[in-house]
Amino acid sequence: MTFADDWNRLRSEIGKAVVGHDDIVEGVLTCLFAGGHALLEGVPGLGKTLLIRTLSEAMHLDFSRIQFTPDLMPADVTGTTIVVEGPGGREFKFRKGPIFAQIVLADEINRATPKTQSSLLEAMQERSVTVGGETHVLEKPFFVMATQNPVEQEGTYPLPEAQLDRFFFKLVVGYSTREEMSEILNRTTSNAEIKVERVVDAQTIVKHQQSVRQVVVSESVQDYAVRCVLATHPGGDLATPQVERFFRMGASPRAAQTLVLAGKVNALREGRDSVEVSDIKKALLPAMRHRCILNFEAEAEGMTTDQVLQNILDTLPAEAMLPG
Repeated sequence: MTFADDWNRLRSEIGKAVVGHDDIVEGVLTCLFAGGHALLEGVPGLGKTLLIRTLSEAMHLDFSRIQFTPDLMPADVTGTTIVVEGPGGREFKFRKGPIFAQIVLADEINRATPKTQSSLLEAMQERSVTVGGETHVLEKPFFVMATQNPVEQEGTYPLPEAQLDRFFFKLVVGYSTREEMSEILNRTTSNAEIKVERVVDAQTIVKHQQSVRQVVVSESVQDYAVRCVLATHPGGDLATPQVERFFRMGASPRAAQTLVLAGKVNALREGRDSVEVSDIKKALLPAMRHRCILNFEAEAEGMTTDQVLQNILDTLPAEAMLPG
């Protein structure tokens, strides 16, 4: 099976349970095959949790769900060392927390305190968990999908920039269309049973993740990704007028890494062995909307991060201007 074949098979199985949201499903799969993590933002009831649960059912992977609440402690996520009575007396034993799974759903992540949110940082970046001075390596592949509600502010703790930067994509889940809503009702209010087949195993996913990194990126396409990131930096040589006016902080180098890796996934799924500028453009909004910070003027005028980033897409030339 080729990368494109497995992509389409996964997409088909997810489509059995998830109606619509094609761009969201593709974004989540891009994060998975690129070895990153996904942050989904949307009001309750739009199918965010259903998506990740269906994804785990379509793959031979361990799934774990963590419901983030204000009273959740870091040890409830990572695990803790306990005293166990054994034949030789008492001994300390590490009991693994729900983070020790291959697909982890961090549901309503912004409802937990920053202390608990930070318990995910090491796992997301180093793919390991350190408890009591001992480091435990997580099984591959390891994929975190977090959800958050953008509307409710009471009792929530916004994710700090350092944690947001560790998410490969931020995907905004919108409302379903009239036709999609009807299909959702047909599937969920009748006796119809939806059975999702397991089509991909862990070894295949890891192999595809390695294949993604072998895709060729030309110097000019890579330079376009670099210029896209530099264009978000206020005061920089490539900053657009809108960036200078509305951005307080631009994207980090992780954004450039994300653009290139996502571009490689986009190329592979279309059967190409090299990345094109269009692949980078397709990834720009989800890769950078959570890595750029608006200033007060932008908030006062109702400007969004997506609008400023779209202006970069519209105005930044695909080919670099040669000096002189």
